[in-house]
Amino acid sequence: MVEEGLGKVKVAVAGVGNCASALVQGVEYYRYKDDKAVGLTSFSLGGLEPGDIEFVAAFDVNQKKVGSDLSDAIFMKPNNTVKISDVPDLGVSVKRGPLLDGIGKYLKDVVKVSSDEGDDDVSSILKESGADVLINYLPVGSTTATKAYAESALDAGVAFINAMPVFIASSEEWQAKFAEKGLPVAGDDVMSQLGATVLHKTLVKLFVDRGVKVDETYQLNLGGDTDFLNMLEESRLVDKRVSKTAAVKAMAPYDVPTRIGPSDYVEFLKNDKICYLWLKGRYFGNIPVMIDLKLHVIDAFDSAGVMIDAIRATKLALDRGIGGPLISASAYCFKHPPVQMPYEEAKKEFLAFTEGKKER
Repeated sequence: MVEEGLGKVKVAVAGVGNCASALVQGVEYYRYKDDKAVGLTSFSLGGLEPGDIEFVAAFDVNQKKVGSDLSDAIFMKPNNTVKISDVPDLGVSVKRGPLLDGIGKYLKDVVKVSSDEGDDDVSSILKESGADVLINYLPVGSTTATKAYAESALDAGVAFINAMPVFIASSEEWQAKFAEKGLPVAGDDVMSQLGATVLHKTLVKLFVDRGVKVDETYQLNLGGDTDFLNMLEESRLVDKRVSKTAAVKAMAPYDVPTRIGPSDYVEFLKNDKICYLWLKGRYFGNIPVMIDLKLHVIDAFDSAGVMIDAIRATKLALDRGIGGPLISASAYCFKHPPVQMPYEEAKKEFLAFTEGKKER
C-alpha cells in the first residue's frame, strides 16, 4: 500500500552540527538530483520523497548560530563537513535551546555559548512551527538535554527521532510516554549507511552464519570534528560505548569479547572518519582466521540518507496514528533500537512497514 498525497514532512532539529548540515544539504541535493537512486534506500518511501522534507525550526547554543538562518548556520564553524549543495534561505532562525549538559569540557574551548538571556521555549516553538518531527542531534553525553527535548516533543505533540546515544526509544519508560501521547519515537543512536557499526555487525553475522566461531574483535575510530573532540571526555561515552557494543554483540548467539571505541581526535581529519576493524575466529579443524580492515568515510553524510529514511518512516507512522517505539525503522536506522535485528532482516521489515504492513 503506497500512501499518496502526504504533503510535506515538517522537521525541527536540535543541534545544528555536521550531521544537521549533511541532512539539510542532502534534502536540497536530492530535490534536483537526476540520478535519484544513489545513496537512498528508495527515492520514494510510502509516497514521500526527500524534497518533501521541510525544515521549520532549529535549536542550538552556539553564539554564532543562534539568530542565524538555518541555511547559514549549517556552514558555520566549528562545523567542518564537506559542501555538496548551496542551500537557499530557509526562513528558519536558529533558536537558543537549553544548554544543560550539552557542552562538555573540551567543547567549551571551541563553542562560545550564546549570551541570550534564558532559553527559548522549545515546546512553544515546536507548536508554532507546525513541526511533525523533532530530531535530536545533540553532542554525545548530553543526557539531560536530550531528555529535556524529548519532554518538549511530548508536550508539543511532536514525534521524536533520537540520533544520539541516549536511551529514549529503547527505554520502556520513554516508550510508554510516547505511546500514551500517541506519538512515534525512533532511535537510538543513528547507524551510518556504511559505517563502522553496520560493517562490524555484518562481519560478525557472516562469521556466525558461515559456522566460524568469533573469538574476539575490536573497533577503533579516529576523527577530527567536534564529535570526536567531545568524546575525549570518557565520562560522556558510557551510553555510546554500550550502544555500539550491543549492536555488534547481538549478532552472535554467544558472548564475544569485544572492545569498541571511539578512540581519538585528530584535528586535521576534519569530518573524515577512519575506522579500524579486527576480528579473530576459528573455522573447520579449529584453524584460525583473522580480518583486519580499514574504513574511510565522510562521517556526517554517512548518516544523512539513513536519517531521511527515518524521517519518512516516522511521518508515515504519524499519519497512521501509530504511537510508541517504531520497531522496524529503529532496527534499520539505529544502533541501539528497542529490538536488534540483522541488517537484512531489519531492511526487509522496514520496507514492509513503509508499504503499509503493521509492525510485528
